Amino acid sequence: MKKSIFAAAAMLGALAMVATGCAGGGAPGAGGNGGGSDLITVGFAQTGSESGWRAANTESMKKAFSEENGFKLTFNAADNKQEAQISAVRNFINQGVDAIVIAPITVDGWDDVLKEAKDAGIPVILEDRTVSASDDLYASWVGLDFEQEGRTAGEWVKENFDGKGANLVVLEGTTGSSAALDRATGFDEAIKGTDVKVMDSQTGDFTRDGGKKVMEGYLQKYGKDINVLFAHNDDMGLGALDAIKAAGLTPGKDIQIVTIDAVKDGMTALANGEFNFIVECNPLLGEKAAALVKDVVDGKTVEKRTIVEDQSFTQEQAAEVLDSRPY
Repeated sequence: MKKSIFAAAAMLGALAMVATGCAGGGAPGAGGNGGGSDLITVGFAQTGSESGWRAANTESMKKAFSEENGFKLTFNAADNKQEAQISAVRNFINQGVDAIVIAPITVDGWDDVLKEAKDAGIPVILEDRTVSASDDLYASWVGLDFEQEGRTAGEWVKENFDGKGANLVVLEGTTGSSAALDRATGFDEAIKGTDVKVMDSQTGDFTRDGGKKVMEGYLQKYGKDINVLFAHNDDMGLGALDAIKAAGLTPGKDIQIVTIDAVKDGMTALANGEFNFIVECNPLLGEKAAALVKDVVDGKTVEKRTIVEDQSFTQEQAAEVLDSRPY
Protein backbone atom coordinates (compact mmCIF):
# COMPACT_ATOMS: atom_id res chain seq x y z
CA MET A 1 0.00 0.00 0.00
CA LYS A 2 2.79 2.44 0.95
CA LYS A 3 4.64 1.56 -2.24
CA SER A 4 1.53 2.50 -4.26
CA ILE A 5 1.25 5.85 -2.48
CA PHE A 6 4.94 6.65 -3.03
CA ALA A 7 4.71 5.64 -6.69
CA ALA A 8 1.70 7.87 -7.22
CA ALA A 9 3.44 10.82 -5.52
CA ALA A 10 6.51 10.34 -7.66
CA MET A 11 4.41 10.25 -10.79
CA LEU A 12 2.61 13.49 -9.82
CA GLY A 13 5.95 15.16 -9.12
CA ALA A 14 7.31 14.14 -12.49
CA LEU A 15 4.21 15.45 -14.25
CA ALA A 16 4.52 18.77 -12.38
CA MET A 17 8.14 19.12 -13.51
CA VAL A 18 7.18 18.41 -17.12
CA ALA A 19 4.37 20.96 -16.97
CA THR A 20 6.68 23.56 -15.48
CA GLY A 21 9.29 22.91 -18.15
CA CYS A 22 6.74 23.25 -20.97
CA ALA A 23 5.48 26.57 -19.62
CA GLY A 24 8.93 28.08 -19.13
CA GLY A 25 9.64 29.33 -22.67
CA GLY A 26 12.15 32.02 -23.57
CA ALA A 27 12.36 35.57 -22.36
CA PRO A 28 10.08 38.12 -24.06
CA GLY A 29 11.91 40.18 -26.65
CA ALA A 30 14.52 37.48 -27.21
CA GLY A 31 12.57 35.16 -29.47
CA GLY A 32 10.55 33.78 -26.56
CA ASN A 33 7.19 34.81 -28.06
CA GLY A 34 5.91 36.52 -24.94
CA GLY A 35 6.91 33.93 -22.34
CA GLY A 36 5.70 30.71 -23.95
CA SER A 37 2.79 31.79 -26.14
CA ASP A 38 2.71 30.40 -29.66
CA LEU A 39 1.96 33.91 -30.92
CA ILE A 40 4.70 36.33 -31.96
CA THR A 41 4.13 39.59 -30.07
CA VAL A 42 4.57 42.65 -32.28
CA GLY A 43 4.33 46.37 -31.56
CA PHE A 44 3.42 48.47 -34.59
CA ALA A 45 4.07 52.24 -34.43
CA GLN A 46 2.01 53.83 -37.23
CA THR A 47 2.31 57.48 -38.27
CA GLY A 48 -1.37 58.27 -37.79
CA SER A 49 -4.48 58.34 -39.99
CA GLU A 50 -3.70 61.32 -42.19
CA SER A 51 -4.87 59.93 -45.53
CA GLY A 52 -6.76 57.27 -47.42
CA TRP A 53 -3.41 55.63 -48.20
CA ARG A 54 -2.57 55.42 -44.51
CA ALA A 55 -5.96 53.87 -43.71
CA ALA A 56 -5.38 51.17 -46.36
CA ASN A 57 -1.86 50.59 -45.03
CA THR A 58 -3.10 50.19 -41.46
CA GLU A 59 -5.81 47.75 -42.55
CA SER A 60 -3.21 45.70 -44.46
CA MET A 61 -0.91 45.56 -41.45
CA LYS A 62 -3.65 44.60 -38.98
CA LYS A 63 -4.87 41.85 -41.29
CA ALA A 64 -1.35 40.44 -41.79
CA PHE A 65 -0.47 40.60 -38.08
CA SER A 66 -3.62 38.80 -36.94
CA GLU A 67 -3.79 35.97 -34.40
CA GLU A 68 -4.94 33.74 -37.24
CA ASN A 69 -1.55 34.35 -38.84
CA GLY A 70 0.36 33.69 -35.63
CA PHE A 71 0.73 37.19 -34.18
CA LYS A 72 -0.43 39.23 -31.22
CA LEU A 73 -0.37 42.87 -32.38
CA THR A 74 -0.21 45.99 -30.25
CA PHE A 75 -1.07 48.95 -32.46
CA ASN A 76 -0.31 52.63 -31.90
CA ALA A 77 -1.04 55.57 -34.22
CA ALA A 78 0.95 58.67 -33.31
CA ASP A 79 -1.22 61.33 -34.97
CA ASN A 80 1.87 62.47 -36.93
CA LYS A 81 3.68 63.48 -33.72
CA GLN A 82 7.18 62.02 -33.68
CA GLU A 83 7.63 62.35 -29.93
CA ALA A 84 4.47 60.26 -29.44
CA GLN A 85 5.71 57.66 -31.91
CA ILE A 86 9.08 57.33 -30.19
CA SER A 87 7.29 57.04 -26.84
CA ALA A 88 5.16 54.21 -28.27
CA VAL A 89 8.29 52.37 -29.39
CA ARG A 90 9.79 52.70 -25.90
CA ASN A 91 6.57 51.26 -24.46
CA PHE A 92 6.88 48.29 -26.80
CA ILE A 93 10.46 47.76 -25.58
CA ASN A 94 9.29 47.88 -21.95
CA GLN A 95 6.55 45.35 -22.74
CA GLY A 96 9.18 42.96 -24.06
CA VAL A 97 7.57 42.30 -27.44
CA ASP A 98 9.25 39.91 -29.85
CA ALA A 99 9.54 42.48 -32.66
CA ILE A 100 8.73 46.10 -33.43
CA VAL A 101 7.48 47.51 -36.73
CA ILE A 102 7.74 51.26 -37.36
CA ALA A 103 6.43 53.51 -40.12
CA PRO A 104 8.67 56.47 -39.20
CA ILE A 105 7.06 59.91 -39.39
CA THR A 106 10.36 61.62 -40.22
CA VAL A 107 13.81 60.34 -41.16
CA ASP A 108 15.77 61.87 -38.25
CA GLY A 109 15.70 61.38 -34.49
CA TRP A 110 15.60 57.57 -34.33
CA ASP A 111 19.15 56.67 -33.29
CA ASP A 112 18.61 56.48 -29.52
CA VAL A 113 15.39 54.48 -29.42
CA LEU A 114 16.56 52.07 -32.12
CA LYS A 115 19.71 51.43 -30.08
CA GLU A 116 17.52 50.80 -27.03
CA ALA A 117 15.57 48.18 -28.99
CA LYS A 118 18.77 46.56 -30.23
CA ASP A 119 20.23 46.47 -26.70
CA ALA A 120 17.02 44.79 -25.52
CA GLY A 121 17.37 42.13 -28.21
CA ILE A 122 14.21 43.23 -30.02
CA PRO A 123 14.48 43.33 -33.83
CA VAL A 124 12.96 46.31 -35.65
CA ILE A 125 11.39 46.25 -39.10
CA LEU A 126 10.84 49.58 -40.86
CA GLU A 127 7.70 49.79 -42.97
CA ASP A 128 6.83 52.35 -45.65
CA ARG A 129 9.25 55.16 -44.72
CA THR A 130 12.96 55.12 -43.94
CA VAL A 131 15.28 56.67 -41.34
CA SER A 132 18.70 58.31 -41.39
CA ALA A 133 19.97 56.14 -38.52
CA SER A 134 22.65 53.51 -39.16
CA ASP A 135 21.16 50.46 -40.83
CA ASP A 136 22.70 48.14 -38.25
CA LEU A 137 20.08 49.45 -35.80
CA TYR A 138 17.21 47.78 -37.64
CA ALA A 139 16.77 44.38 -39.24
CA SER A 140 15.08 45.30 -42.50
CA TRP A 141 12.91 47.80 -44.37
CA VAL A 142 9.96 47.17 -46.71
CA GLY A 143 8.37 49.91 -48.76
CA LEU A 144 8.24 51.82 -52.02
CA ASP A 145 10.78 53.66 -54.14
CA PHE A 146 9.64 57.21 -53.32
CA GLU A 147 12.31 58.82 -55.45
CA GLN A 148 11.21 56.84 -58.49
CA GLU A 149 7.60 57.83 -57.78
CA GLY A 150 8.59 61.50 -57.89
CA ARG A 151 10.66 60.89 -61.00
CA THR A 152 7.73 59.23 -62.79
CA ALA A 153 5.47 62.17 -61.91
CA GLY A 154 8.12 64.61 -63.15
CA GLU A 155 8.59 62.73 -66.39
CA TRP A 156 4.87 63.06 -67.10
CA VAL A 157 5.09 66.83 -66.47
CA LYS A 158 8.14 67.07 -68.70
CA GLU A 159 6.47 65.15 -71.51
CA ASN A 160 3.29 67.22 -71.39
CA PHE A 161 4.56 70.73 -70.52
CA ASP A 162 8.20 71.18 -71.53
CA GLY A 163 8.36 73.90 -74.19
CA LYS A 164 5.07 75.47 -73.10
CA GLY A 165 6.45 77.65 -70.31
CA ALA A 166 4.14 76.12 -67.73
CA ASN A 167 3.85 77.42 -64.16
CA LEU A 168 3.73 74.70 -61.51
CA VAL A 169 2.98 74.61 -57.78
CA VAL A 170 3.76 71.77 -55.39
CA LEU A 171 1.94 70.36 -52.37
CA GLU A 172 4.64 68.66 -50.29
CA GLY A 173 4.15 65.84 -47.81
CA THR A 174 5.08 65.92 -44.12
CA THR A 175 8.24 67.95 -43.65
CA GLY A 176 11.24 65.72 -42.97
CA SER A 177 9.51 62.48 -44.02
CA SER A 178 11.37 60.21 -46.42
CA ALA A 179 8.34 60.15 -48.74
CA ALA A 180 8.33 63.95 -49.11
CA LEU A 181 12.11 64.28 -49.38
CA ASP A 182 12.56 61.52 -51.95
CA ARG A 183 9.55 62.43 -54.08
CA ALA A 184 10.80 66.01 -54.29
CA THR A 185 14.27 64.78 -55.29
CA GLY A 186 12.94 62.51 -58.03
CA PHE A 187 10.53 65.10 -59.39
CA ASP A 188 13.11 67.89 -59.48
CA GLU A 189 15.55 65.58 -61.25
CA ALA A 190 12.98 64.73 -63.94
CA ILE A 191 12.02 68.33 -64.78
CA LYS A 192 15.57 69.68 -64.61
CA GLY A 193 16.48 71.45 -67.85
CA THR A 194 12.85 72.06 -68.88
CA ASP A 195 11.14 75.44 -69.02
CA VAL A 196 8.58 74.34 -66.40
CA LYS A 197 8.71 76.96 -63.66
CA VAL A 198 8.11 75.88 -60.05
CA MET A 199 6.34 78.93 -58.64
CA ASP A 200 5.91 77.67 -55.09
CA SER A 201 6.26 74.56 -52.92
CA GLN A 202 4.75 74.17 -49.44
CA THR A 203 3.75 71.32 -47.15
CA GLY A 204 0.14 70.20 -46.89
CA ASP A 205 1.24 67.49 -44.41
CA PHE A 206 -0.26 64.70 -46.56
CA THR A 207 -3.80 65.71 -45.47
CA ARG A 208 -6.82 66.71 -47.52
CA ASP A 209 -7.45 69.76 -45.36
CA GLY A 210 -3.80 70.80 -45.61
CA GLY A 211 -3.88 70.49 -49.39
CA LYS A 212 -7.00 72.62 -49.60
CA LYS A 213 -5.59 75.39 -47.40
CA VAL A 214 -2.25 75.60 -49.21
CA MET A 215 -3.96 75.55 -52.61
CA GLU A 216 -6.27 78.37 -51.53
CA GLY A 217 -3.16 80.40 -50.70
CA TYR A 218 -1.60 79.59 -54.07
CA LEU A 219 -4.73 80.68 -55.93
CA GLN A 220 -4.96 83.94 -54.00
CA LYS A 221 -1.30 84.66 -54.76
CA TYR A 222 -0.94 83.41 -58.34
CA GLY A 223 -4.50 83.02 -59.63
CA LYS A 224 -4.89 81.81 -63.20
CA ASP A 225 -1.11 81.84 -63.78
CA ILE A 226 -0.98 78.31 -62.34
CA ASN A 227 -1.04 75.64 -65.05
CA VAL A 228 0.03 72.51 -63.18
CA LEU A 229 -0.19 71.10 -59.64
CA PHE A 230 2.03 68.32 -58.33
CA ALA A 231 0.72 66.86 -55.06
CA HIS A 232 2.85 64.39 -53.10
CA ASN A 233 -0.28 62.35 -52.38
CA ASP A 234 -3.88 61.94 -53.53
CA ASP A 235 -5.45 63.41 -50.41
CA MET A 236 -3.72 66.77 -50.78
CA GLY A 237 -4.71 66.77 -54.45
CA LEU A 238 -8.31 66.03 -53.51
CA GLY A 239 -8.28 68.92 -51.06
CA ALA A 240 -6.87 71.14 -53.81
CA LEU A 241 -9.82 70.18 -56.04
CA ASP A 242 -12.20 71.94 -53.65
CA ALA A 243 -10.05 75.09 -53.65
CA ILE A 244 -9.75 75.10 -57.45
CA LYS A 245 -13.51 74.68 -57.94
CA ALA A 246 -14.26 77.39 -55.36
CA ALA A 247 -12.03 79.74 -57.37
CA GLY A 248 -14.20 79.17 -60.43
CA LEU A 249 -11.60 77.06 -62.24
CA THR A 250 -11.90 73.56 -63.69
CA PRO A 251 -9.49 70.98 -62.23
CA GLY A 252 -7.95 68.79 -64.89
CA LYS A 253 -8.29 71.53 -67.51
CA ASP A 254 -7.46 74.98 -66.20
CA ILE A 255 -5.02 73.40 -63.78
CA GLN A 256 -3.73 69.94 -64.60
CA ILE A 257 -3.00 67.74 -61.62
CA VAL A 258 -0.52 64.93 -61.04
CA THR A 259 -0.50 63.08 -57.71
CA ILE A 260 0.96 60.02 -56.02
CA ASP A 261 -0.89 57.14 -54.25
CA ALA A 262 -3.70 55.75 -56.48
CA VAL A 263 -6.20 55.18 -53.66
CA LYS A 264 -9.88 54.83 -54.55
CA ASP A 265 -10.85 58.51 -54.24
CA GLY A 266 -7.81 59.61 -56.23
CA MET A 267 -8.43 57.07 -58.97
CA THR A 268 -12.07 58.16 -59.14
CA ALA A 269 -10.98 61.78 -59.62
CA LEU A 270 -8.59 60.62 -62.35
CA ALA A 271 -11.24 58.55 -64.13
CA ASN A 272 -13.57 61.58 -63.98
CA GLY A 273 -10.93 63.83 -65.56
CA GLU A 274 -10.32 66.01 -62.49
CA PHE A 275 -6.83 64.55 -62.05
CA ASN A 276 -4.62 64.00 -65.08
CA PHE A 277 -2.04 61.45 -63.95
CA ILE A 278 -1.40 59.33 -60.84
CA VAL A 279 1.69 57.43 -59.78
CA GLU A 280 0.85 54.46 -57.58
CA CYS A 281 2.20 53.98 -54.06
CA ASN A 282 1.04 50.53 -52.99
CA PRO A 283 -0.10 50.57 -49.33
CA LEU A 284 -0.57 46.80 -49.03
CA LEU A 285 2.72 46.09 -47.25
CA GLY A 286 1.35 43.93 -44.44
CA GLU A 287 2.11 40.47 -45.81
CA LYS A 288 5.70 41.32 -46.67
CA ALA A 289 6.26 42.99 -43.28
CA ALA A 290 4.78 39.99 -41.44
CA ALA A 291 6.96 37.56 -43.40
CA LEU A 292 10.05 39.59 -42.49
CA VAL A 293 9.12 39.59 -38.81
CA LYS A 294 8.65 35.80 -38.78
CA ASP A 295 11.99 35.22 -40.46
CA VAL A 296 13.86 37.63 -38.18
CA VAL A 297 12.32 36.15 -35.01
CA ASP A 298 13.27 32.68 -36.29
CA GLY A 299 16.86 33.86 -36.67
CA LYS A 300 16.87 33.74 -40.47
CA THR A 301 18.87 36.13 -42.62
CA VAL A 302 16.68 38.64 -44.48
CA GLU A 303 17.23 41.23 -47.17
CA LYS A 304 17.98 44.70 -45.81
CA ARG A 305 15.62 46.35 -48.32
CA THR A 306 12.45 45.06 -49.96
CA ILE A 307 10.96 47.36 -52.60
CA VAL A 308 7.37 46.86 -53.72
CA GLU A 309 6.76 47.77 -57.35
CA ASP A 310 4.46 50.65 -58.34
CA GLN A 311 2.40 51.43 -61.42
CA SER A 312 1.14 54.68 -62.95
CA PHE A 313 -2.23 55.57 -64.45
CA THR A 314 -3.71 57.84 -67.09
CA GLN A 315 -7.41 58.74 -67.12
CA GLU A 316 -8.26 55.87 -69.47
CA GLN A 317 -6.25 53.33 -67.44
CA ALA A 318 -7.89 54.47 -64.20
CA ALA A 319 -11.36 53.99 -65.67
CA GLU A 320 -10.45 50.44 -66.73
CA VAL A 321 -9.19 49.25 -63.32
CA LEU A 322 -11.17 51.39 -60.87
CA ASP A 323 -13.77 48.75 -59.95
CA SER A 324 -11.17 46.04 -59.42
CA ARG A 325 -8.83 48.02 -57.14
CA PRO A 326 -8.49 46.58 -53.61
CA TYR A 327 -7.93 50.04 -52.04
